[in-house]
Formats: sequence, C-alpha cells, structure tokens
Amino acid sequence: MQLDQTRLNELYRVGRHVELAETGDSDLGPLQLLPGTWKNVTDDATNRDTDGRGWNMIALPVRGEGRPGFRLLLNRYNEELKFSLVDKAVPNRGVTPDADGDVDQLLVTLDFEQMITQTDAADKPESGLAGGPNLAIHHEPGLFLFMTNFADGDVDVARLSTIPHGDSVLALGTSDVIDEPTEADVAVPPVDGLPIGAGTDLETSRYLTPYREFRDNPFLGLFDPTRPHALLQAPFPGTITGVTRLSFDSTRPQGGIHNIPFVVREANAAELKSIFWIVETTDDQGRRRLFLQYLQTVLLDFFPRFDGMPGLIRWPHVSINRMEKIDEPSYEKAQMPRA
Repeated sequence: MQLDQTRLNELYRVGRHVELAETGDSDLGPLQLLPGTWKNVTDDATNRDTDGRGWNMIALPVRGEGRPGFRLLLNRYNEELKFSLVDKAVPNRGVTPDADGDVDQLLVTLDFEQMITQTDAADKPESGLAGGPNLAIHHEPGLFLFMTNFADGDVDVARLSTIPHGDSVLALGTSDVIDEPTEADVAVPPVDGLPIGAGTDLETSRYLTPYREFRDNPFLGLFDPTRPHALLQAPFPGTITGVTRLSFDSTRPQGGIHNIPFVVREANAAELKSIFWIVETTDDQGRRRLFLQYLQTVLLDFFPRFDGMPGLIRWPHVSINRMEKIDEPSYEKAQMPRA
C-alpha cells in the first residue's frame, strides 16, 4: 500500500509535522486502525473479556554442576499497548527520481508504548525466581513506520523497537488490508516451541524434560509450550467485518537486532518475527469492536548444538496476546499541547 500522488504532493507541500494520531487517518495507510489504547480487560457491562489472554514462553540458561542446563519459564500476562502520536512527512532524502519525479521518500510514523505485567508464572525446573502477580516483565517503546512511497518490493511497513535489556530491533514488513475477510485471513500459523539443535524426540530426551512436562500438564491447564500458538485460534466474538494483517521480520535485508555485549555473549537475541492482526467485528447488538492480536517469536542463541550442526541452540521465545481497543488518543494522555 502507498499513498496516491495527490496526497503525497500535499504532504511535500505542508512538510513534516507531529500531531495526535486519529483512528481512520488515511495518511497512516495500513496502520490507520491502531491509534488508541489496546488492553486486556474484563467488563461485564459491555461483554468484554480479554483478561489474561497474554501468554509467554522463554528458555533461560542456568549454569550448575556438569552440563549447562536451562529452565523453561512460562508467564500469563495482561498488557496495555498505546499508539498516540503520528509524525507525518518524515523525509528520507534521495537522488534517484521515481516515475513521478519525486526523489525523497516520505514516512508516516506512529509511536507506541507497550507495558506487560504478569498475572501468573511457573518454571521447570522450579527455581523460585518465576515471580508472582503484578510483576512487570516487559516494557517497549517504539515506532511503526508506513512507507508512503518508494517501497522496496512488498515492504511497506516497519517496526522499530527498543527494549531495556539492551536490544534494538528493526523489523521490516508487509501489510494486507482485507475488506471482505474469510476465516483464512485470521488463521494463525503453527509454531514449534521446541529448541532448534537440541534434538526432536520429546518422548525420550532427558534434556527436553521441561517441555514434555508442560506439554503433559499445560501451564494453568491451558498453555502448552510445544504448541504456543494454539490459544490464539479461539474465535472472535461477533461477525468479522475487516482484517488488517501486519507481518514483520528482522531477517529481511537491512533489518536486524543489535544487542549490548553481555546479551550477545550470554544469550543472544538473534531474530524476531511477528504477525499482528487488527480485527473488526460486529456483535449481536450491532456494535463495532476492534481487536488486536499478535504472534511473536524471538530466537535466542545459547549453548552449543548437539545435533551435529554448527553453531548454538536456538531457543524460541514466543509471545501471544489478544486485546481490545478501549480508548482513543487524547492530548492529555499523549502529554501533547493542543494545536
């Protein structure tokens, strides 16, 4: 998706400016439904129920006597994800004109802040470090970018993120806006949660015991880390009337993850892939509702592989969630003076 030349000419004329983001702003292209606050919430009065729909799995290195080991940590969580400000006509200066004679690329960017708090946690082997409810487990500020022109192939969006562990991410991506969706448009691709390079025989491997134990006795009776995508397959309430799908991948050319030296040395965050679905529904009372769900996998590299291949074991760190939009942006919440 790109903006038409008439609107591009207007953005060139007006120049760069920052303003409060508004749902439905066509300058945001495929990002136009994101502005506002998305949250896990339960509200009996409005029939909302997305509380506790966030789930996370991560393997963490543990060093002890003998062979280095790991513990598998699972979290259930609630999240608040806010998109507040839009930065329009951000110019990237160029020298090669396109068919319309433009040489500069214009970006429209949407800022976000993600806060995640766990409600429950467990690990195997038990370490006593899993923590209890109301523990902050993730904070991520960043930007979603829309390339209004000069898109490289099908890449028309990107995600910039910074994480307090000492990681910065550039994941390039594609968008699909579907006005007459089918079930296939919200289909969740399967994810294998098992580490890559540590064997695949879950039944007999002593090394993979934590995965087998959580598979046989799912976390809170629901979450199986060998099939971490499964809980996203629950149907949406009401009739689906529109779907926007955003797919991001740090392994695309010019994308990547950069980490501080300790992270690189001990448990390197090497790749990120994520899919966001913005789902519009109409409930049985005719009300329009907006849901945001995602599936994200980060590969962490630590400990030598023992499947005969070179390199380190790759441990999938998988997060899933489904939230509902509960509020639109405001000047007060964005801490931005009115124009």
